[in-house]
Amino acid sequence: MQTINASACLPHDLEDALLVGRVWRPAPVDGPCVVVVRNGVVFDITAHVATVADLLDRPDVLQFARDADGEQLGSAEELIGAALAGDAKGVRLLAPCDVQAIKACGVTFAVSLLERVIEEQAGGNPARANALRAELLSTIGGDLSSIKPGSPEAEQLKREFQARGAWSQYMEVGIGPFAEVFSKSQPMSAVGFGADVGLHPASQWNNPEPEIVLAVNSRFEAVGAALGNDVNLRDIEGRSALLLGKAKDNNASCSIGPFIRLFDSSFTMGDVRNAEVRLAIEGSDDDFVLDGLSRMCEISRDPLELVAQTAGVHHQYPDGFMLFLGTMFSPIKDRGQKGAGFTHHLGDRVTISSAALGALVNHVQRSDQLPPWTFGVRALYRNLARRGIAAGE
Repeated sequence: MQTINASACLPHDLEDALLVGRVWRPAPVDGPCVVVVRNGVVFDITAHVATVADLLDRPDVLQFARDADGEQLGSAEELIGAALAGDAKGVRLLAPCDVQAIKACGVTFAVSLLERVIEEQAGGNPARANALRAELLSTIGGDLSSIKPGSPEAEQLKREFQARGAWSQYMEVGIGPFAEVFSKSQPMSAVGFGADVGLHPASQWNNPEPEIVLAVNSRFEAVGAALGNDVNLRDIEGRSALLLGKAKDNNASCSIGPFIRLFDSSFTMGDVRNAEVRLAIEGSDDDFVLDGLSRMCEISRDPLELVAQTAGVHHQYPDGFMLFLGTMFSPIKDRGQKGAGFTHHLGDRVTISSAALGALVNHVQRSDQLPPWTFGVRALYRNLARRGIAAGE
C-alpha cells in the first residue's frame, strides 16, 4: 500500500479551517473529549461543552469554537499520524459526532440509481450485474441526471417506465418527490479516522460509499460537514429493500471524520455543492487498486432539500443529526471472477478525501470479529458524571 502523509488527511487550507471533533483521552481522563482545531492545533474544550451536539446547538458556535480556552493536546497532524501508525496508547481520534442521530440519503445520484436497480433485479447475485447493466441502459436510455426529482417531467417518465415494465422502487426515490432517508447507524456507534470498518459476515458483495456528511443541529441548521463511509452490502439489500437495516447498520459499518468543519467565511454550503469526493481502495492481499471520483454538482437534490426532507415540523431531532448525502460511486471494476464486479477483501484500506475536508482512512474487517460496541449514550453520561462534567449546559 502507498504511504499516506498525515498532512494530506487534513484540509488543504488548514490554517483557515475551524474544525471540531472528539478524541479519547487515556487515564487519568479515560473518556471522550470534545476538541476544536484552530490553526492546526487541537484543544480539549470539554470543560466548557460536554458534547459535540451541545456545541453545534450554540447560537454562537463559531465564536465559541474560536475563543473557548482549552487544554492543548498537540497538533492535528500528530493525532492523524498516530492513527495511521495504529498507536492506540495515547490520545486517539473518535468519530466527530456523539449523541446525534445518524441518518443517510440514498439514490441521490443518477449513477447510484442505476446500480440500486441492478442490485434489485440481480437479487443480490453479483454475477448477473454486468448483463443487467447493459439491459437497463438499453431500456432506460437517456440521462436520468437531467431529470429533476418530483417534477412533471419526472412523473411523465415514471408513467413511461411503468408502461415498459421498467419501474423500480429505487426509481421512485431517485426521481419521485420524496427522497430516501433512512437511519444509517445509532448515536455513538460511528467509528472515526483510523478505525476498522465492519462487514456483516453473511455478505459476499459489498462496497464503500464515499460521502459528505452534514452536521445539523436541533434547529435544522446545517452548521458543518465531514467525510463519511456508508458501508454497503449490495447482496443483502439486493435481496429485498426490507433488508436495508441489515445491509446498512452493523458493528462499525459507519465511519465519519476526521473532523467536522464548521461553515464560516472560508467554507460554505457552496463548497459542499461543488466538492469533489475521491475514493481509493487498496487491497492488502492482492495488490488491487481502485480509484473513483464523485462530483457533488451532479447530485439530484440540493443538500438543503435533503435536510428539509429529513427534519421539520414533521420530524424533530432534539440532539441534532448527521446526514449522509449519498454517493454516485458504486465500484464495478472486476476483482477476481470476470463480470462479478467489485467486492471488499478483508484488510482493504479505504481512503475517502475532499480538499476542504481532508481524508478519512479506514481498514475493512468483519463486524463479528471487531471489538463489540459497548460505549453508548448511557456510558457517555456515566463517564461525564464521573469526571464532574454536566452534559447539556
